[in-house]
Amino acid sequence: MRVFRSVLARAVLLGVSLTLVAPMGSNLTVAPAQARGAPESFADLAAKLLPAVVNVSTSQTVQSRGGSGQSGPEMPLFPPGSPFEQFFKDFFNRNRPPGGGQGSGPQQPERKAQSLGSGFIIDASGLVVTNNHVIDGADQITVTLQDKTVLKAELVGRDESVDIAVLRVKSDKPLPTVEFGDSSKARVGDWVLAIGNPFGLGGSVTAGIVSARGRDIRSGPYDDFIQTDAAINKGNSGGPLFDMDGAVIGINTAIYSQSGGSVGIGFSIPSNMAKQIVSQIRDYGKARRGWLGVKIQQVTPDLADSLGLKEASGAMIAGLIDGGPAEKAKIRSGDVVLKFNGQDVKEMQSLPRIVAETEVGKQVPVVIWRDGKEMTLTAIVAERPSEAALAAGDTGTGGTKGADIAKPVEVAGLGIKIAPISQDMRDKYKLSAEQKGVVITEVAADSNAAERNVKAGDVIVEVQQNEVASPADVQKRVDAARKADRKFVLMLIQRNDGVQYVPLALAKDKAKQPG
Repeated sequence: MRVFRSVLARAVLLGVSLTLVAPMGSNLTVAPAQARGAPESFADLAAKLLPAVVNVSTSQTVQSRGGSGQSGPEMPLFPPGSPFEQFFKDFFNRNRPPGGGQGSGPQQPERKAQSLGSGFIIDASGLVVTNNHVIDGADQITVTLQDKTVLKAELVGRDESVDIAVLRVKSDKPLPTVEFGDSSKARVGDWVLAIGNPFGLGGSVTAGIVSARGRDIRSGPYDDFIQTDAAINKGNSGGPLFDMDGAVIGINTAIYSQSGGSVGIGFSIPSNMAKQIVSQIRDYGKARRGWLGVKIQQVTPDLADSLGLKEASGAMIAGLIDGGPAEKAKIRSGDVVLKFNGQDVKEMQSLPRIVAETEVGKQVPVVIWRDGKEMTLTAIVAERPSEAALAAGDTGTGGTKGADIAKPVEVAGLGIKIAPISQDMRDKYKLSAEQKGVVITEVAADSNAAERNVKAGDVIVEVQQNEVASPADVQKRVDAARKADRKFVLMLIQRNDGVQYVPLALAKDKAKQPG
């Protein structure tokens, strides 16, 4: 097999037409493959596109760390979960000056932090697209054109969920622009150009191919990235990914790297998603996402078999929002959504993305599986409520059927807030569909839980070796331990790296709570 792959790859690189001949008795047939030659040069295309790509620089005022108003040493950065991370954290906590806890002592000195990124102009009047993380928290945003013209920028709007921001600059003359293309036409193996501002060096061009489509890197509920091997480094964020026609097919957003530098695995937001978000931000100052008002879970092979489905695909409805679009469309808990607005729902994660990209107010067909057969219902897509409203259960429709949407509650004396595992919590903390327990949403910085490295997103599976399924279960077990005059309550906590028993000190008085 290794030799076969090597020969095939060599033939494709040389542009040779290759036909495989099947052995006797086999039905293997492979059509001839012809590779297109690489461009002789990207120079003409780069010269045309460079003027519309800009450098984005920001500054923000941040509070210096250190005790008693003096700038002290900062804790070194280590990979999450590293034993050195906890070692240094414990060291700094032990050596914190008296009264030097969070929020105490004299005002600490402020300093200016600088950040660099990239962007591109889509309107001659001065509309610039970049990543939200490039400008997040900025006090001042500056855009520098290729001819070194420096312009102050104002934020038009942003969408944190897909990491897009839109800026506006004012210029005395029309600015050079580029246009969004159709990212759905980009095929694996197509040539692409990435242009941006790596490491603050200024306009730089790199070339590569589309390495993969539809990548989910677990950065948010709408992940659908284009993967490319065109070099993308720090400072390239927010820059465009071009096809060979000079159209923007992606916004360069993230890289996979253990060193921080490009290793040939970069990710771009596809233009078909980006242009819709940008248009909404330009018109409304925010993104308006479609919303169905359901809680969903993955269709496992066992579930598929029990429902009579031929394959484990689609999204199973686990709960409905009272008065939401799904309930009005007569969708029920237990239904499996197979198609939405004409698009196949291959897996659970694809349904939120498809619904979000659907125009608000649009009437769409929804193909479901119910009682061993397909049915088609009609739903009118509503606008997705804000994250704060969803977390509080305030969707403007009255409530939830079949799923919990509740405010996080305090666990007295432990310095934590907890909530039921809803689909929103699964999306926010990247929890699996099978995860059970109660999710921790906040941890007080000066609590025993924080000292033991308990973090938001951890899941409490057991308390005192009893399974818990709701905040009330947790509080009941904690109260019982306190009533038994125990000094600690034992919790089994699920994290990304596995499960761990964690004993938390029981304070006699209510500890300081987060938030």
